[in-house]
Amino acid sequence: MTLLEASYLAKVGPVHRKAFGQFFTHPEVAKFMVNWVLASGNPDIHDPAFGLGAFYKAIPAGREVGFSGSEIDPELLAYWLRAEAGRPVEVIQEDYLLAWGRRHGNIVCNPPYMRFQKFLNRGLVFAEFEKHLNLRLPGYINTASAFLVKSLAELESSGRLAYVMPLEFLNTGYGSLVKERLLAGSHLAALIRLDCEREAFPDATTSAGIVLYDAARQYSQVNFYVAESLQSLEALLDQEPVARVSYDCLRPKDKWLSYFDTDSITIDQSNTVPLHYYGRFSRGIATGANRFFVLKPSQARNLGLSDSEVAPVITKSSQIGRPLFTEQDYAALTKRDAPTLLFSVTGAGSAAAEHYIRLGESEGYHRRFITGNRTPWYKNEIRQPAPILLGVFSRGGYKIIRNTSNALNLTCFHGFQPNMLGRQYLDHIFLYLSSKLGRQVVSRSMRRYGDSLDKFEPNDLNGALVPANTVFDMIPEGKLADALSQLQETGNVPDYVESWFSHLKQ
Repeated sequence: MTLLEASYLAKVGPVHRKAFGQFFTHPEVAKFMVNWVLASGNPDIHDPAFGLGAFYKAIPAGREVGFSGSEIDPELLAYWLRAEAGRPVEVIQEDYLLAWGRRHGNIVCNPPYMRFQKFLNRGLVFAEFEKHLNLRLPGYINTASAFLVKSLAELESSGRLAYVMPLEFLNTGYGSLVKERLLAGSHLAALIRLDCEREAFPDATTSAGIVLYDAARQYSQVNFYVAESLQSLEALLDQEPVARVSYDCLRPKDKWLSYFDTDSITIDQSNTVPLHYYGRFSRGIATGANRFFVLKPSQARNLGLSDSEVAPVITKSSQIGRPLFTEQDYAALTKRDAPTLLFSVTGAGSAAAEHYIRLGESEGYHRRFITGNRTPWYKNEIRQPAPILLGVFSRGGYKIIRNTSNALNLTCFHGFQPNMLGRQYLDHIFLYLSSKLGRQVVSRSMRRYGDSLDKFEPNDLNGALVPANTVFDMIPEGKLADALSQLQETGNVPDYVESWFSHLKQ
C-alpha cells in the first residue's frame, strides 16, 4: 500500500471504502497493464475507475500519453486533487456506468467490486445498458463485470484494454454474457490469474486476475497464464502459458477457471451425465436469525418447547468430523448439548412457543431482512433431510458427507435431494464425489475467492459431470458397503474405488 492510499484510508475509514467497492491497484500490476496497452501504439488511455491514479502514475517516464479518468467518489477525487495538484490529467467526477457517448483509445481499469445486492444505481444502470447497447444485464451481475462490458463497447478499434477482474465471472451464470462479449470478434488475447493476490490485493475477498483484450488484432486462441509473484508479471507474456485454448473450444456457458489448472483433465462425456440427472443440490435452510432459531437441547427444555416444535439440524460444518454422519453421531452431539435443534413451528404453537416468539419480537428478530419477508416471520423453509451434504466453502478440497441421520442442515452445507433414479445410486454418487477424479471434475464448478477460499453454488454443482448409471451398475453391490466402511474408518477413499472411475478420463 502506498503512503497516499494509507493516508486516504485512515481519513475515510472502512465503511466509506466498502460503500464504493474500492480496492487499490498495486504499482507492479498497474505498470504491467499500462505497458501492455501502450504497446498498441495508441497514445490515449482512459481509466473508468481512477481512484488514486495508480495507472496514471504507472506511465513510463518521458512517454507522451493523453490520460483521462472517471471517478464516482467525490471525496476520493478531492483527496487526489489536493495531494497531486498540478498533474496534467483530466478526471471527471461521474458514475462511469451512467456516462455514455465516448470512445477511448486504450482502457485500463481496476473497477469497483460490489455484488448485485450493493450495486449502486442498479436500476438506472440496467436501463442505460438496454438503451445504448440493446443489452439486458443479468440480475446477479456485479459492478466489475458491468464495467468491463461497457468498456469493451467503448474501445476504439486501434486500442487495447487491460482490466483487473474478480475471476469468479469465469464460472458463474451471469459470467456467460461477459465471456460472450470477450469472445466476439476474437480479440481476447489472454487471461491471467494472480496467485499473488494476497500481495497484490490484501483486502480483497475474491480471486483476482487480469483480462487482456486487443481490438486491433484477431486471435485463434486465448492464452491462460498464472502469475505466482508480482515480480513475474513483467516477463509473464514471454513465457509459455499454462493453457492455450482455441476459440473454437471456448463457449460462453462453459466454466473457464479449470484452464488455469496445469493438471486439468478431459472427461469422456459419452459415459457421464450432469448431476441433475440424479437429483439436485440446494442450499441449506437460511433462518435469517440463527441466534433465535438455533437452540441447544438444554435451552429447548428450559423454554418448555415440545419435540414437535423443534427439528434436528446440523448448524455448523465442524459438527461433522467423519465422512458418514449417522443417527448415533447426531445423538452424541445432543448429549454434549451442542446447538442441534431448529425452532420450527408451522401451525398453532404451544404457550411456550408463543412466549418464545414474543421474546424474539421484543429483540427485533422479526425485522431482519429474511424474517421480515416471511409470513409469519418465524416460519422456516420446509426441507427434508439431505442424504448427501457438500460444504459451501472450502480450502484445499471440499467436504462431502453421506448423511443417514434425520437432521436437516443450515447454509453451511448444500443438500442433495435425489429423484427416483438417484435414490438407487446415493452411495455410488457419494463415493464418486469423494474420489480424486470426482473432486477434480466437481471442483471445476467452484467459485474461487481470495486467500484460496473456494465456494460452491447449487446450480453450478448440479451441472457437474458424474458417471452414467450404466457405469455405476458395473460396481459390485457388496463392494459399496466395504468402501463406505473403509472411508469412515480411514477418511480416505480406497484405491479400488478410484479404479471404478479411472476409465472416464480421456
